[in-house]
Formats: sequence, C-alpha cells, structure tokens
Amino acid sequence: MSALVVGPLTRTDLVRYQGASGDFNPIHHDEGFARESGLDAPLSLGMLQAGFLATWATDRYGAPNVRSFRVRFAARVFPGDTLTCDGSVVARRTGDGGEALLDLEMTCTRQDGTVAVYGWASFAEDVA
Repeated sequence: MSALVVGPLTRTDLVRYQGASGDFNPIHHDEGFARESGLDAPLSLGMLQAGFLATWATDRYGAPNVRSFRVRFAARVFPGDTLTCDGSVVARRTGDGGEALLDLEMTCTRQDGTVAVYGWASFAEDVA
C-alpha cells in the first residue's frame, strides 16, 4: 500500500476545513490570536489530520466497510507542514456475528518524522 502525502498545508486548507466542520476557533486562522496563545502560527485542526488518515484507510478498504475508527493526537501541525498518512493491517479476526475483520494501525507523520496522529481502525474484509 502506498502512503497518502498531503501538503504542504496552507492557511487556506485550514480555513476551508473550519468552514466544513463548523469549528471557527481563531487559533486556527488568526495570526495575532495564535501568537497571543503562544504559537508561531495558526494551528491546524486535529480532525483535519484524522480525516486524512480516514481517507487513506477508506481509499484502500472502502467506506462501507468501516466498523471502527479512533485516533490519538500526538503533535501539532502548522501551515507549511507536509503530512504522510500510512498504515498496515496488524490483525485479521472474526468479529461479532462471524464477520471477517481487518484491524489497522495508522500514522499521520509530519515531514520531520514526528507522528502528529496515531490511528486505529477495523474494516470488514468482505462486504458486497
């Protein structure tokens, strides 16, 4: 499986995601507010990176096959960062009702190697 590479992120990317998500916290778009909050620049929304991980996974295993998806935010992401989303199947198992499942572990990593988001998902293996 090939990785999904996104970026470099722009401030426009953050603002567009804010509009789609309804999260209008100024820390994600207002330079002055971000600096007053102790940041060098507006901070990306963690759910944007989680969405990139979900895109990587559903492109491979199909959105209708998602059975669970969770993430843990680990590092900040800023405009200018390039992200790489990748993962692997760590287990094949039988779920409730006999459904064949694939368990994934995923990461969304900044260009410097820092993991920004860890992710875990389960997908049905054979859904018609």
